[in-house]
Amino acid sequence: MADPLRIVIIDDHPLFREGVATALGLEEDLRVVGEGGSADEALSLATSLLPDLMLLDLNLPGSGLQAARAVTSACPVTKIIMLTFSEEEADVLASLKAGARGYLLKGVSGRDLRRVVRNVQAGEVFVTPALAAGVLMELAAPGRSPAGPLDELTPRERQILEGVAGGRSNKEIGRNLDITEKTVKHYMTNILQKLQVRNRVEAALLAQREHQR
Repeated sequence: MADPLRIVIIDDHPLFREGVATALGLEEDLRVVGEGGSADEALSLATSLLPDLMLLDLNLPGSGLQAARAVTSACPVTKIIMLTFSEEEADVLASLKAGARGYLLKGVSGRDLRRVVRNVQAGEVFVTPALAAGVLMELAAPGRSPAGPLDELTPRERQILEGVAGGRSNKEIGRNLDITEKTVKHYMTNILQKLQVRNRVEAALLAQREHQR
């Protein structure tokens, strides 16, 4: 059996942290290894524990965004999910730019939280669906046509992008398509240019929006 995912929870409300820890602890493959209530504690716990994943509140003493930037820079192996009450699109965008791989609202169920945690750890990018559409509009370049931005992609590029949107790594995509990881990286460069997006996160969000149409 694989080692459990090691998770740190950062939120300045102890009772909320306790509830999240309990919800995660119901599954054997998830283990909460640390808790904190400030941006400084987020960085300290990240560097001392090197967790697989960190659940981070946006409105922390010291700023959740600052914490996300600091943890992403110091511990790139640790994936960050923002867990917050804020439904502001600007906060979603700022969180993704700060390095977060997920954005969840605090009303999420325990079952959905566990699912998103696993999917983000596997490489997926997740934004609460109710907020994703508005974020994608903000991410869209001014010159992009709103109708079918994936139309310029070749069939092979579409396959690569579907793999990215499904949370698979370049190595996994290459294995599935019987091509090398280096070739997948080359395709990804072309895909980002064609879609006029800056990184895999934006490309994955764009692909998810198109599939939901």
